Amino acid sequence: MTARIRAGILGTGSALPKRVLSNSDLEKMVDTSNEWIVTRTGIEERRIAEPGEATSDYVFQACERALEMSGVQARDVDMVICATVTPDHMFPTTANLVQDRLGCADASAFDLSAACSGFLYALSLGTSMIEAGRAKYILVSAGDLLSRITDYTDRSTCVLFGDGAGAVLLGPVEGERGVLSFAIHSDGSGKDALYLKAGGSRFPATAETVANREHFIGMAGRDTFKFAVNAMVSATEEVLEQSGLAPEDVALYVPHQANLRIIDAARRKFHIPDDRVALTLKKYGNTSASSIPIALDEFYRAGRVGEGDTVLCVGFGGGLTWGAAAIRL
Repeated sequence: MTARIRAGILGTGSALPKRVLSNSDLEKMVDTSNEWIVTRTGIEERRIAEPGEATSDYVFQACERALEMSGVQARDVDMVICATVTPDHMFPTTANLVQDRLGCADASAFDLSAACSGFLYALSLGTSMIEAGRAKYILVSAGDLLSRITDYTDRSTCVLFGDGAGAVLLGPVEGERGVLSFAIHSDGSGKDALYLKAGGSRFPATAETVANREHFIGMAGRDTFKFAVNAMVSATEEVLEQSGLAPEDVALYVPHQANLRIIDAARRKFHIPDDRVALTLKKYGNTSASSIPIALDEFYRAGRVGEGDTVLCVGFGGGLTWGAAAIRL
């Protein structure tokens, strides 16, 4: 009987712009205050890409760092997946550009769109491909320059978002390591809670859509908050049950970095101590699908988790989408 292949994380990487946009900077742009932003979101600053930079620039750096940590050569990568809602172009895909730049000559490459849940969707797909024996090494990346679709005249949304990218290299692992379980879900009836109205085939770009500022993120805040807490709790419960884990078995919880109140509400549900929650929200804001791999990379490199530890990643996003994954490093 052929032994079951288990996929695991061989390397992590992240990349963030150098430019910092602080709450005090935003106070000069819209009617807001540092106290208002921190109290309601937990965010103090976020990173913003420079003019002329694109999503692929940061995804490339994150993937390069994940490969470097793993010791795997780019030429041996079988697939590059990029979760993004701000691709460089509609086509070619951002993953195509990254694949070429990295030198993954024989790798297939494509983008995946599931908003802030995109990394978890991509991770589940990459895991399944490796477990099925269809690929050996897969770069699972996520990157967004949300500053490109943020309305900096809308004080309710412009305080939330930042730019960045994160990546992991998936490959076969032995022993007890690997992706233990994952769950991904969607509910299209919530499409109006978090959206980008114009720019697609329903509302193609026109002078009118630009004048009406319809190419920026729209959000129904209260609806999104209620959905987010319930989604993160239910997805966490699902993967814990699938993998036979109790909350205390998890060394580090890595939530989507959207809002500190959402994270705290989910944390209290499972009685998780503060020191077992990976938080980067304060300094990076919401970087969409990349927030989970950025936090994972940062905490792994800082020695907060190591080989043999179990991490649980959980998030939600527009669509509506949500999911979670339990991984033993």
